[in-house]
Amino acid sequence: MQKIKTLIFDFGDVFINLDKQGAMQNALNLFNIDVFDADIIKTNELYEVGKISTAEFIQFHKTKFPKISETNLIDAWNCILKDFPSHRLDFIKHLALQKNYKLILLSNTNHMHIDFIKANVPFFDEFKNCFDKFYLSQEIHLRKPNTDIFEFVLEQNNLMASECFFIDDTKHNTDTAKSMGFHTWNIDETKEDVTTLFETNKAPF
Repeated sequence: MQKIKTLIFDFGDVFINLDKQGAMQNALNLFNIDVFDADIIKTNELYEVGKISTAEFIQFHKTKFPKISETNLIDAWNCILKDFPSHRLDFIKHLALQKNYKLILLSNTNHMHIDFIKANVPFFDEFKNCFDKFYLSQEIHLRKPNTDIFEFVLEQNNLMASECFFIDDTKHNTDTAKSMGFHTWNIDETKEDVTTLFETNKAPF
């Protein structure tokens, strides 16, 4: 079995904690709807891959929900983002210092979330600098779980999937990666922590 040479990490609910259910319910309550319409889902995805700007994203929602203020909209969008435990920063810093693995971050995110994180996580730059490559969906115009984003990472870094270990909290994402030959860990953020990576998994580290 080939040895793992590259560790690829998701960001949300791997390093920074998220409140996905709470944020979804908050948005539904704010918009006074029961489910998200197809055009909302599509707009969110376009924003996530950088095909529309923050201004266009906000304008779409203000047009669809004219009674909602821009401030309330932005607050609702960012309320998914919670704390970033410092022990996870220590973990990735230690890995970076050891230099045993190429370290890559691969995240579905968007400009507003990253701007919020930069403003509220004082060690964001220190965290980012731990990685050899830091891929954000809105910058590379690709998103998980599509196969093209994983192909992009492999090609850009001259990697073999069998030598990569991918950690993500979303099963669709790890399922795609696994089908392509990656070693994977679909982390359960409710009871697992990325800092136990080497104790929890039996991959050939």
